[in-house]
Amino acid sequence: MNLYKFQKDGLEETKDLNKVAYYWDMGTGKTFVGAEKLIQLGAKINLVICQKSKIDDWIEHFKTHYPMDITLVDATKNKIDFVMKSIEVNVCPTVIIINYELAFRRKELLQLRDFTLLLDESSLIQNEQAKRTKFILKMQPKNVILLSGTPTGGKYETLWSQLHLLGWNISKDLFYRQYVDFHYENNNGFPLMVIDGYKNVERLKLKLKEYGARFLKTDEVFDLPEQVFNTIYVNTTKEYREFKKNRIVEFEWIAKKKSPEIKFLETRKFDPYGIADGNTVLVGDTVLTKMLYERMLCGVYNQEKLEALKDLIESTEDRLIIFYNFWDELYAIQNICKDLNRPISVVNGQNKDLLHYETFNNSITLIQYQAGSMGLNLQKANKIIYFTPPLSSELFEQSKKRTHRIGQNKTCFYYRLICKNSIEEKIYETLNMRKDYTEELFRKEEE
Repeated sequence: MNLYKFQKDGLEETKDLNKVAYYWDMGTGKTFVGAEKLIQLGAKINLVICQKSKIDDWIEHFKTHYPMDITLVDATKNKIDFVMKSIEVNVCPTVIIINYELAFRRKELLQLRDFTLLLDESSLIQNEQAKRTKFILKMQPKNVILLSGTPTGGKYETLWSQLHLLGWNISKDLFYRQYVDFHYENNNGFPLMVIDGYKNVERLKLKLKEYGARFLKTDEVFDLPEQVFNTIYVNTTKEYREFKKNRIVEFEWIAKKKSPEIKFLETRKFDPYGIADGNTVLVGDTVLTKMLYERMLCGVYNQEKLEALKDLIESTEDRLIIFYNFWDELYAIQNICKDLNRPISVVNGQNKDLLHYETFNNSITLIQYQAGSMGLNLQKANKIIYFTPPLSSELFEQSKKRTHRIGQNKTCFYYRLICKNSIEEKIYETLNMRKDYTEELFRKEEE
């Protein structure tokens, strides 16, 4: 396997460490470095935990680059008791691959000892109250490899779980007191912590390095193509303005019928798209539902935006990537693509189909943010369209890197479809500050 010089340098710098974090920017080849470090550590048992969408990528990587060095086990398709028994008889080191959503349900993994734990996109364990985080923190690995392009999402307080895995046994309370400025506000009788900023940042960075963390930005090692951002404004609808004012709106909606070709959605027991012909009534009786329906009224329920998307698709025969949020958006965009006779690939929580992306130069790949913002290599395309924005800064930043990465030699174009004077403008303003758009922020803007 041929590594870039900076990848070799990173491995050389950490050769004496058995617990490391490669917090390298998206597109710098963390998979190659993480896998090579795993092999170098030489443990008999190795556990790779990643996103569900990345299972096949990791399997293919190990099969391609280490076919004679390891015994590879896909734990998503084999029962854990079979996996555990196979470890005892394997001569070569065993690499077990499993996804985050499944790992914490496999209690047998807690029996592993003297093993190497590799977490791909380790930022997914930043919430120490989540089941998967609690489970992973109970493990007793001898070696740890953390991989993430956005380990904190700009929030140092979310590092604590990862630091614990690296061996820094500082309590959460002490970590906050030393490195985080915060205060408490009253939230319906309960104290709500509000982060004001950070302190002793240089000392924190030194401690991170001491415990094996290494940071690397793409522009430090690659001269990647230019990124060009374009904004296409559309008008809000009268329904949006009525809903924003009154928290309720009723309107007639004519939806195209479900295509029989979309088989992966057929098993859903409820309307998979959330769109039905006839009268549609939206009631924003809570802050969350009001925010949700404002977003939907800026997306699939805005015919002008759908027309703008269609015009944008028609303007090029190049491969396109389109990011969306909701099932109903997927349904509407698929119908547009089918009307234009364009081959479609889809990545979401139910499906990962990149066949048409790989095969056709004029394909359109529809990606749901949570399922595909991280990990996918889509540098065959150089144009991304954001039909609606996510609320997460991390997902937004990660999504840009699906095309702007190693192997891209064309200028990368990004098109944001934004409803004027709407919640979407506020969401993008927040994302541009590298912050999440939250329920609390929405509530304050409404007051």
